[in-house]
Amino acid sequence: MNKPGLFATLGAYVIWGLLPIYWKLLASVSSEEILANRIVWSFLFLLLLLYFQKALPKLTTAFKNQRTRRLFFLNGIIISMNWFIYIWAVNHNFIVEASLGYYINPLVSIVFGVFFFKEKLSRIEWIAILLATIGVLILTIGYGEFPWISLALAFSFGFYGVVKKQRPLEATVSLTLETLAPLPLALLFISYLGVQGTSTFSHTPFVTAGLLLTGVITAVPLLLFGFGAQRIPYTVVGFLQFVAPTLSLAIGVLLYDEPFTRTHLVAFTFIWSAALVFTLNSLLIRKKQLRKVA
Repeated sequence: MNKPGLFATLGAYVIWGLLPIYWKLLASVSSEEILANRIVWSFLFLLLLLYFQKALPKLTTAFKNQRTRRLFFLNGIIISMNWFIYIWAVNHNFIVEASLGYYINPLVSIVFGVFFFKEKLSRIEWIAILLATIGVLILTIGYGEFPWISLALAFSFGFYGVVKKQRPLEATVSLTLETLAPLPLALLFISYLGVQGTSTFSHTPFVTAGLLLTGVITAVPLLLFGFGAQRIPYTVVGFLQFVAPTLSLAIGVLLYDEPFTRTHLVAFTFIWSAALVFTLNSLLIRKKQLRKVA
């Protein structure tokens, strides 16, 4: 096992899992303003990284390709929606429901693999999907509301992965293109807030620093993930991806006193079982593949 790769990937998921605390610290800022600042400062931070990596020509080449530009601009809109929903959910006390979305996401990705890429599922994988579906239905019926936050996060990130798969690019280049797509709207919105006198950017040094650092907070875990995921087995990546929603769930319940009812427990048990079945199946498949190679 490649230790740097393992620790980099784990670090990415730990940062993602702890992000609710960061967004809560900026709760005085509207979700729209946080998102706009996140887009602007992420773009500038990524440009700076590309400059120091001497990789700006790669960005220019990717941008000139019409198909690449269209795909990553589309992904920029999709990931911006995902970011907004997550920030809004955290700052409106829906961390538990948001964490559920990232438990469901791997299973959504499997289903998308079938529909978009004609991949075949094993019987065990279908069982995992069935368990997750039962969990969502229990939550919907018992909770009395459709878990739109969970499903919106899971499906938007699933579509993000589908588009990303069409044209693989280096992590820094692809994310720069993705943030470039919503950048004009973000700048217009920030300018509008400034003209109206409703911007919170300069209200306190803490808020200013917090908004400036949204670029770093966005880029660093993605870069860690990009480094680590290439160096460890994908089954290990699949297992580690449950670290982030588990941390977020614990934060929501233990730190911010969000409700975790019996209905939540039953629904999450089905979701956790689906995740466990999926992960164990992936590990078994990898063991068989290693035996064949040996």
